[in-house]
Amino acid sequence: MTIPAEIDTPEIIIDRDVLQRNIDRMATAVEAKGLHLRPHVKTHKVPEIAEMQLAAGAVGLTVATLGEAEVFAEHGAKDIFIAYPLWVGPRQAERLRRLAAKARIAVGLDSREAAETMAASLGDAVGEIEVVLEIDSGHHRSGIAPDVAVDVAHAAARAGLRVTGIFTFPGHSYAPGMPLKAMDEERLALGEAAGMLTAAGFPITHRSGGSTPTATLTAGNSGATEVRPGVYVFGDAQQLELGRCAAEDIALTIAATVVSRHEGTDLIPRRVILDSGSKILGGDRPGWATGFGRLLDFPDARITALSEHHATVVWPEEAMLPALGDRLRVVPNHVCIAMNLVDDVTVVSGGSIVDRWHVAARGRNK
Repeated sequence: MTIPAEIDTPEIIIDRDVLQRNIDRMATAVEAKGLHLRPHVKTHKVPEIAEMQLAAGAVGLTVATLGEAEVFAEHGAKDIFIAYPLWVGPRQAERLRRLAAKARIAVGLDSREAAETMAASLGDAVGEIEVVLEIDSGHHRSGIAPDVAVDVAHAAARAGLRVTGIFTFPGHSYAPGMPLKAMDEERLALGEAAGMLTAAGFPITHRSGGSTPTATLTAGNSGATEVRPGVYVFGDAQQLELGRCAAEDIALTIAATVVSRHEGTDLIPRRVILDSGSKILGGDRPGWATGFGRLLDFPDARITALSEHHATVVWPEEAMLPALGDRLRVVPNHVCIAMNLVDDVTVVSGGSIVDRWHVAARGRNK
């Protein structure tokens, strides 16, 4: 794709045709496995994209914060899961009550203390919110061990909360060679927790798992009833390096301009400098990643350093160095961060600008 001449750089560009293909492909793959799709919209934060996902068959949306839930409920979403262990005081409880008047709301929980505080804060609205217990399946961030789930569920029930499901985030799938292992650990953790909770009398109707690296690997016998991938809509440099998407699946790139070029010496590498730094690419770089992003049309080039407004790109010796003023497409390592750095994005189809989308949930971190 040629970067439209009307675009000033740096600028996030979304290819609507690739985006739609990614959305449809995931929806078809998940449905074929007998699972529900509840995409994580923290990736894009854009109501128009959420509408595309719901139209393709998603049963609801996943968000990370109350603020994100409020944005998408305001735009018509009717089934929202806040997949994070919330600490609900009086102000958060009031926001949850308002949300529950617009949509079905479920929230994450992973402690007895959080359950008791949430219930006390919700007061007579305690029955309006569904609670989903987070199970640690190997990522070791938040979440509880499966054998602790019954104790937390009893504490929540005594406080008046409705425990309806369990969820896990196999975040350790975001590393080379890990998706299959993470998926297997997810299956074991969800199965153990669901079995113990069901035996204790809790009606566990939702068993939620999956991430972009594992979503298409998850099967109906995995212990999950739904998956929550997010990055799949766009793809990013991490997914490229993990082999979970191909270059033709990348729907989001940053248009950048070559503002400086250097043929290099024996001591200094051949390089170009782009006008796209950490303030639009984000600064994420996992230890296994080969750079701070990738150039979509030059896969052997490497982004070796970022400053706030510049990217240093080391160029392979056998390839012609781009000219000053050339415009290149950069793939961020972590697309969720890139989307949270801009107010609006340019939408293209067939190489032409067709729309501008507002990143409506940008910055809604609480």
